Amino acid sequence: MTTMQVGRATGLAGLIIVSALGLSGCDYWPPALQAEIEQLKADAQTAAAEKAKADAGMAALTAEKAALVKKVDELSKMLKVRTDQVASLEQSLAAEREKVAKLSAKPKAAGKKKSGKRR
Repeated sequence: MTTMQVGRATGLAGLIIVSALGLSGCDYWPPALQAEIEQLKADAQTAAAEKAKADAGMAALTAEKAALVKKVDELSKMLKVRTDQVASLEQSLAAEREKVAKLSAKPKAAGKKKSGKRR
């Protein structure tokens, strides 16, 4: 074999090796790249854990909000009932005041007449 044939054979063998590694995948990663990959995986896991925690917190807050909205609705209904009761009581009070005023006015008028008869 001549040097040219040896060069061709070596080139062909190199090409076959590179092609085989390229098709099968290479498991070798430089140490710096491996460290960066591991760091990114750890960051992704941390972010996933934080997201899960935030989602759980959001679910708890949503449930609490629903409970508070229900309580506000109940209190609003109770306020309306109490407002109606106050209005009714105010009307009753006004009616009673009128009765008291009429009763107070009658004895004074009757008292004047009685005192006029005694003289």
